[in-house]
Amino acid sequence: MTAEAKESDPATPALTERQEARRRRILHASAQLASRGGFDAVQMREVAESSQVALGTLYRYFPSKVHLLVATMQDQLQHMHGTIRKRPPAGDTAADRVAETLMRAFRAMQREPHLADAMVRALTFADRSVSPEVDTVSRLTTAIILDAMGLDDPTPQQLSAVRVIEHTWHSALITWLSGRASIAQVKIDIETVCKLIDLTMDEEPAGPVKAGKARRGL
Repeated sequence: MTAEAKESDPATPALTERQEARRRRILHASAQLASRGGFDAVQMREVAESSQVALGTLYRYFPSKVHLLVATMQDQLQHMHGTIRKRPPAGDTAADRVAETLMRAFRAMQREPHLADAMVRALTFADRSVSPEVDTVSRLTTAIILDAMGLDDPTPQQLSAVRVIEHTWHSALITWLSGRASIAQVKIDIETVCKLIDLTMDEEPAGPVKAGKARRGL
């Protein structure tokens, strides 16, 4: 997944109020089914029946189960982002705040392990046809990390660090879901990779500020 700071795709046409309500019902049904039985429990016909839409209509919104579950992950991340903005992390450093934020997100997924497994499996199975949805998930993850860092205009080095953190977080989810890593190990890995942030936060600023430092002999 690539790191971008935007949360929405400007090329996506706006939905009407009725269409948005229908989409919300579909995503809610998808999350409910996945929470009960994971990836295999999400069957398109059952999603259509639960959300009270025609099967053909469901396929117009989401061409496959993978599209649907990646969109479900996008929806979950948007909700998580809103919650984190209302209650921002309180760490002393950017690295501490990002680690706290990602562990909060991880604990939210820990509460719904079947749903988390379904969404992560969908990301793993996604091919090029699902690229727009996968990119949106990546942009949301990036936005959450940048908010925790307190950055509006990250440098290329900072975005590179964010990409590595995203990859590690995704890998940690997979290893935990497969039973190959404990929660304690996930926490250690997340805190370790987030130390990259402090290295990028020490970069020399460009322009007049840097010149001012030079005049002071700093």
